[in-house]
This record gives sequence, structure tokens and C-alpha cells, in this order.
Amino acid sequence: MKTKKLLLTTISISSLLLLAACGNGSSSDTAEGKEDDGVTLELFSNKGENIDTLESVIAKFEVENPGVNIELQSPPEAETVLKTRLTKNDVPDIMAIGGNATFGELARAGVLVDISETNLLQKVQPAYLDMSKKLVGTEVEGNFGVPYATNANGVLINQDILDELGLGVPKTYAEFIAALEIAKEQGEVPILFTLKDAWTAMPIWNGLGGNLAPENFAELKTADDTSFVEGYDEVATKIAELVKYGEGDIFGLGYDDGNKQFANGEGLFYIQGNWAIPEILKNNPDANINFMALPSSDDQAENKLVSGIDVMLAISEQSEYKEEAKKFVEFMISEEISNQYIDEQKAFSAIQGVLQEDPTFANIKVFFEEGNIDSFPDHFYPAGMGAENIVQGYLIDGDKDVFLKMMDSEWDKVVNR
Repeated sequence: MKTKKLLLTTISISSLLLLAACGNGSSSDTAEGKEDDGVTLELFSNKGENIDTLESVIAKFEVENPGVNIELQSPPEAETVLKTRLTKNDVPDIMAIGGNATFGELARAGVLVDISETNLLQKVQPAYLDMSKKLVGTEVEGNFGVPYATNANGVLINQDILDELGLGVPKTYAEFIAALEIAKEQGEVPILFTLKDAWTAMPIWNGLGGNLAPENFAELKTADDTSFVEGYDEVATKIAELVKYGEGDIFGLGYDDGNKQFANGEGLFYIQGNWAIPEILKNNPDANINFMALPSSDDQAENKLVSGIDVMLAISEQSEYKEEAKKFVEFMISEEISNQYIDEQKAFSAIQGVLQEDPTFANIKVFFEEGNIDSFPDHFYPAGMGAENIVQGYLIDGDKDVFLKMMDSEWDKVVNR
């Protein structure tokens, strides 16, 4: 077994370590600090969908903590912006970022505070804490983020169309294909695709891969014990099959417009995550939608719900105001605020006792109750690999052999930089 290599982001490890060692300044020495009106901290979020919720939470926090001001930054292409800022020694005080390879790389590079000795992790569900540790790996001891909001990768259902067609919720891949065929015969759009935005191929890829690819694929791949060619053949075959059930210019429709179309009744199914539901309901509050796991296998017992850490709360090692930052994180993980977040965002919580009761998720409740979940495969791919663009390219040209070999070569290229 070959020596395990770190999964590198587009920022070099040496650069990040240098950042961690540089100075004592907070994220912006000119904009932050103990000014006349108190301490100002920057909260950096990588999600555009949760801006309204975070602004509401910030307002409540500032009322209870008049000496601390929180400035929210949630730019487009947030991960790229964050990486650019890191190279400029401009690290936000608090980060609400995805639980993926980038988080792991930041933790290993010393950019984030180790919160192991605080009380911030006491309420976190063990399964998501374990997921967080796997993202960091064994190279560094400690806990560097609070798993906060979790998500579900699956299939949104237009319940009105499903009922009109006289169909039940598919439990196996064969049942899913049969439903798609019936929808097509009846003149409905079987699956709405928004593949103009490359990332929207990943909910399909992850839904299939979380069930069909080898368990612990990333570890095996890093150790040269497997490959995409060996482990993802069925995934690649099935994603290409599903895309055939789209109609119209599926590579010309983007995520925002797709949400509008689905909200207004176009498409029986929409392979996305729970994060799309608030955006759909903004377009049509009366949309009758439900949610299910993507049935990837014909063995119902083998089908799991793909779920991961959607929001990880982390504190910058460089922040001058770590205690104030911890106070904000404590506020975020309180039962009241955690419930507000999942209610407004149609999300799930990594905080014990905070449960999602929305009937939209009745079909997947059993997966959480039985612990029948698996993490997002691509959260463990090397950051900077650009898997979404490679998958999108495959769905356009359809050459499976070339595609799988490219996934392997791009993985290796990033790891060996």
C-alpha cells in the first residue's frame, strides 16, 4: 500500500501554513477590531440560499450581544473567493462552509482553531462528528469545526403529476425507470435537468455513487487500491441512462431557471438536494413537492440516503476575537436558532434533539431513524479536481471509457502537485 498523500486544494500547503503563522491580525485589520461601537467580526458563508436566515440570526445575536457586530459575506463562487483571500492573508473570523475536502485541507494547514477543549461539540450527533474527522484525516489531531446543518441528496417529486399518473414512490432503480417511462409516454417531462450549471450533475453522481461505488472509495483510491475505471463503471452507466429522460435543452437550462420551472409544474422528478426546496417555494409557495432518496439499486435494502455536512462552523486561528467568535457559534447551535435554521432552509441538523418535522421529508425520515445514510462521495475528492466539469463533459459526449480515465488522471494530477 503506497503512502497516503494529502489531498491538495488549489492553494499550496506551504502557503496555508505560512498564513497560519503570519501575524495576529483578524480577517481585515482595517475593517475589523475593537472600534468605538464594539467588536466587528466577519462571517463568511459559501451558501447564497441561506443569506436571509443568517441575517435574521445575526440580528438576534447582536440584540443579545450589543458589543459584538457580525458582518456577513456570501459572495458568488465563494470557495474560489475564500482561497484567493487566504493567499492574501485575509482570513474571515468565522466561516460557515461546506463539509468537504476544502474544509479538511484548511484544518490540516492550521488555518482553523482546534475546538476540542471547548463545549461546542457536546451537542453534535456522533455520526457527523465522525464524518468531520474523516475529512481532516489522521495527519492532524483535533476538531476544527462544528457540523451544523446537514443535507440530503435525493429526488424532488412533483406530487400532483405523480398522483395523476397513478404512481407510488419508486423504491428500486427498476421502479424508478418504469415511472420515467410512464411519464414519458404520458407527455410529461420525466426528469428536469439544469446541466448548464456543471455542479448540478453532482447530485445525480453522488446519489448513485453513494450507493454503488466501493465503500471508502477515496481512501482506497488514495492508496492506489482502486480507481474510477474499476469502481464507478455502474455509476457512469446509470447517470448516462438517466440523462436520456431529460427533454429540451438540458445543457442550456441553469439552476435558477430550473427551480422556477419545477415550481410551476414542469418535470415529474428533479434530482437535487433539499437545499433547492426553499428556492422552489420562493417561486411558488403552493408547489406540491415531496422528496425521496435516489433509488440506485434494484435491491431496496442496498439503497441509502446520501447525506453530508452542508454547513460547518469554523473559527480562524488568526482572529483576534476568538472568544466573541465562539460566543456566536454557541448562539448558532442553540436549540432555538438551530430549529429556525432547519425550518427556513428545509435542512437537517447535526445538533442532537433538533429534528426536521416537515412532511415534505416523510419518505426519507426512516433513513435518518435507522442510520441508513452514506456521505457525499465527492466531499472526499481532492479539492480542485473539478469533478463537476468532468462529469458534465461526459454527459455531453457520452464516452464512458475516456471519462473514467480522466477522473482518475485528474485526481492523480491534483494529489501529486
